[in-house]
Amino acid sequence: MPDSSERHRLPPRHVAIIMDGNGRWARARGLPRTVGHQRGIEAVKRALQAAGDLGIEYLTLFGFSTENWARPAEEVGELMRLLRVFLRSEVAELHRRGVRLKVIGERERLADDIVKLIEHAEYLTRENRALRLTVALSYGSRHEIASAARSLAVDAMAGRIDPASIDPQAVAARLFTADLPDVDLIVRTSGEKRISNFLLWQAAYAELIFIDTLWPDFDHADFAAAIGEFQQRDRRYGAIVSGA
Repeated sequence: MPDSSERHRLPPRHVAIIMDGNGRWARARGLPRTVGHQRGIEAVKRALQAAGDLGIEYLTLFGFSTENWARPAEEVGELMRLLRVFLRSEVAELHRRGVRLKVIGERERLADDIVKLIEHAEYLTRENRALRLTVALSYGSRHEIASAARSLAVDAMAGRIDPASIDPQAVAARLFTADLPDVDLIVRTSGEKRISNFLLWQAAYAELIFIDTLWPDFDHADFAAAIGEFQQRDRRYGAIVSGA
């Protein structure tokens, strides 16, 4: 076991990023919002490289929320087009680099061809161990928690489980992220200071870092700076630390 000073220097195992600011990046340059989303894909690639360089084991990216379906149809269409391009053109490179891809969210709201691309990517990369990349698409944490509760209620009514046995571990086992560790660090770009219905359960004890950089400009230095700040935090998990 590492001592406390060693643990203090270790990077977080699981980092989640709310990729915000594509639209503002484009607007500041007099460009359509869709161009900002296109440039955001390049930032995803940089984040993946940085995660590997910085020793991150699990990286979760908030790609598209359940609320994002309410955006203008043209913008949603462009986001889905970019998702198709990414799944068709980048998965082979992810596989070569040993990245395992998982997508969480309400897949039933995605087009059939996108679901098939996701399933192919997950199957192709299922044995990879270099980095676990999770992308949240059509995702909302409240819906996820409600779905887990509903699943437990159905099993309890059918007599398959004792309601008294339902504890936090039982709920966590029904979430999309059942096979992932809890989030250690959430980073949000663009200066906004909220987590927007993202991994509410999984981030119960996560450190939160909000940076002003707009997502299309996010680079290795930004990622490294966030990890550096995380390593300076004193994570107590509700306990009292000696001398505090």
